Amino acid sequence: MNAVTSEELDRLLTAMIQSADGISDLLFVAGKPPQVEVHGSLETLGYHSPDAALTGERIEGLARAIINGNSKLLRDLAEHGSCDCSYAVENLCRFRVNIYRQNGNYAMVLRRLQSEIPSLETLKLPPVFREIVKERNGLVFVTGGSGNGKTTTLAALLNEINSTSKVHIISLEDPIEFLHPQIKSTFSQRELGRDFFNFADGLRAALRQAPKVILVGEIRDRETMDIALTASETGHLVLATLHTNSADQTINRIVGMFNKDEEQQVRERLAASLRYIISQRLVPKQGGGRLLVTELMGNTMRTREAIESGENDNRRLHDIIEAGVNAGWHSFEQSLLKAFEEDLITDEAAMLYSVHKPAMRQRLDIARPLHHRRPSNGHGHPAMMIVQPAAESQAEASGRSQPNPPPLPAKSESSPGLLKGILNGFM
Repeated sequence: MNAVTSEELDRLLTAMIQSADGISDLLFVAGKPPQVEVHGSLETLGYHSPDAALTGERIEGLARAIINGNSKLLRDLAEHGSCDCSYAVENLCRFRVNIYRQNGNYAMVLRRLQSEIPSLETLKLPPVFREIVKERNGLVFVTGGSGNGKTTTLAALLNEINSTSKVHIISLEDPIEFLHPQIKSTFSQRELGRDFFNFADGLRAALRQAPKVILVGEIRDRETMDIALTASETGHLVLATLHTNSADQTINRIVGMFNKDEEQQVRERLAASLRYIISQRLVPKQGGGRLLVTELMGNTMRTREAIESGENDNRRLHDIIEAGVNAGWHSFEQSLLKAFEEDLITDEAAMLYSVHKPAMRQRLDIARPLHHRRPSNGHGHPAMMIVQPAAESQAEASGRSQPNPPPLPAKSESSPGLLKGILNGFM
């Protein structure tokens, strides 16, 4: 195996990042050329020659340049078949890296991390998000699938707290994605594998480190959830992510982490501690890019009753959310319908990304005739029509719902040839 230097690796990553706008991930898989994910679609950079395919040996050389002899990463790779770390290209960007083995070969995925701290304004998040950061204790969950901008939303919430409150914030991350400056708040950012070794122990230790706000990058097990509940009950504001798609699924996932004989107690604790659930999805926009669509539920007597006693035919969280528009709450269906009426997404996308599809289909059937009859805005497109409730505000995002990074150097006409030359050195 020919060793790859960090300079050669940086040159390759720089060329890939600068090859297109809207890149979120870089993929290295044996048998394929290096690929980039652009607005959710894999591209091979316009370089398709038969000799462009990567070999497992070349990917291993790139991986070892990233691992740089780290004994823990080498051990994780040997024992578990994969390892996670971060990597930075100076004056360009940072990456979250997963190195793994597939079919006997090395493979890698590098997720691009934004260097600019997002704000509620740049993400165009609804006004209710300003109420979220005013909470002084309890649980706030940001949920959704991988790559749907959960970390970016959390960073914007922390940025708002950092700009307005003098508190100690401890974050437990895997890895650290946004490096927050010390403004009004004091940040202690801890990275899994480097500063702590599992989320449960890191969260338990955080309770002895005098924080007012704790960020848990992901709650993966019963023990971590139990400690998070305890932290929220003892005067801490706990922000965390879960891989769930809606508020009701989030409640079921949390309850399902515990034994059956613990269910009622967990429901009571959760009903008292939960402040907000924000669920989000990135939906393809008409004309390219993606739109951040959210569902948001807060805490009222009705939500507490539904959480504590469980849902039934007359008490469903989805219905409670849709009735809470005056408080800024909204369901995915309300958000998707609004985006369709504003001509931002197609009706097919609205159906695909909805949670309650029969209800979504009914609403679209009513909205389509009105949508087609709308007057033109003079540019060949229907005029924007914002549907009620007015309290909803649709967050729009380019790429991964993150703010645009500083502009990259302009790409010259010879950039494909330049990229090809760089890639040739790694085949």
